[in-house]
Amino acid sequence: FTVAPLVDAALRADGKLVICIDANSAAPAAAHAAMFKPDDKGSVPGRVNDTGWLAAGVPGILAGLQLALDRHGTRSFRDSVAPAIAIARDGFKLPANLATTIRSFSALARTHEGGRRLFFKDGEPLAAGDTYRNPEVAALLETLAQRNSVDSFYRGDIAQRICEVFQKHGGLVTAKDMAAYQAREVEPLRFEWNGGDVRTAPLTSGGLTTLQALAALRALEWDKLPAGLMRTHTAVEALRLAWADRLALLGDPQHADVPVAKLLSADYARETAERVRRAVKEGRPLAHAAVSRPHTGTINLSVVDRAGNLAAITLTHGNGFGARVTVDGLGLTIGHGMSRFDPHPGHPNCPGPGKRPLHNMVPTVVLREGRPVLAVGGRGGRKIPNALFEVLTHYVALGQPMEAALAAPRLHTEGNLNLELEARWPAAEAEALAKLGYKTKTAASATMSAAAFNPQTGECRAALR
Repeated sequence: FTVAPLVDAALRADGKLVICIDANSAAPAAAHAAMFKPDDKGSVPGRVNDTGWLAAGVPGILAGLQLALDRHGTRSFRDSVAPAIAIARDGFKLPANLATTIRSFSALARTHEGGRRLFFKDGEPLAAGDTYRNPEVAALLETLAQRNSVDSFYRGDIAQRICEVFQKHGGLVTAKDMAAYQAREVEPLRFEWNGGDVRTAPLTSGGLTTLQALAALRALEWDKLPAGLMRTHTAVEALRLAWADRLALLGDPQHADVPVAKLLSADYARETAERVRRAVKEGRPLAHAAVSRPHTGTINLSVVDRAGNLAAITLTHGNGFGARVTVDGLGLTIGHGMSRFDPHPGHPNCPGPGKRPLHNMVPTVVLREGRPVLAVGGRGGRKIPNALFEVLTHYVALGQPMEAALAAPRLHTEGNLNLELEARWPAAEAEALAKLGYKTKTAASATMSAAAFNPQTGECRAALR
């Protein structure tokens, strides 16, 4: 069990209620724009924005889950948390990849009692095949289950314990920060194309970037282009422009002036489409710069029930084990939500009191003829918005079934000339893209999970890739 941001998108079977829950991590009141200011080489000294107590903001996931249950659930918190208690208490065999990750941050984990207790056995980091248990988090969840609420996690004895450990190790999160935190319902972004009505989580989620690129393709009538280099080149440039805007302009709209309406407007889509059209006609990439940085992690669950209610829920700890520090006595390894802020002061996504950082999660639902038919989301850090883009180009723009949309090979770009293609991408097309000027390489995409419902037959289906 970990504490990290949550974003949720859910859709009632009659299509009359589409809700999003934003439980993104929030910066503490003591956060400020220059707290991670890069050095002359562009690096944050000590990577304190990535690992350690300064990398952790106010956790949101429990507040988000409680809000979902209170407003839309059919079970109590007490009943819902029972399986997690059993897993934390009984444990599971540690797979090799997690054991490798634990060893990679074992030096940091040794610096505090919570890390030593949770990630070591006989003085050595846990190894593959060891049983990983977390009795402290089991006890924490049992306490919350008895109270049938997470309120004391934010405004009670548990919150006080969390903040004492933060203060002990130089973190910024205080009891006032915890008490002030609220998960919130937010209005989803909406996009329509070829009868598909797409609803995705708004900022600070990653869906705006996906929809911006799709809007450019719609303006270009991309779905009418024949499969091949021209269609791929067009999609790449639409994504590159959306990512250039993402990295330069986006942040928490409650704390920064973010031109959301402009970026999703028909006029801007046509302007973007014209730039893409010229670049494709001239056989070249557009000339603009963008700086990417690695960010992995995340999990997505897409579900459908027998009545046709759909939900996609995306949770992230950030990279493996988040901030890689643990609250002693509670077993909580804290997510590194602060790492998703841009470290440059003055950027719309720079740190600040109460701000929520820009992230990559894109839980999404799709309707057709007013009825929900698909829930989809992904895991894979910065690759998630582009993977959703690829799925929706096939499912919405080209009208393919869910399974085919997830099976289609994907590409990834973050606005610069680096272009990643999955291994199944046609080799001749990959070579042609390299000749156009892209720095191509073979790499995996994000993993997308989806659930579909057929309103006519009642059939439920699922796919994962």
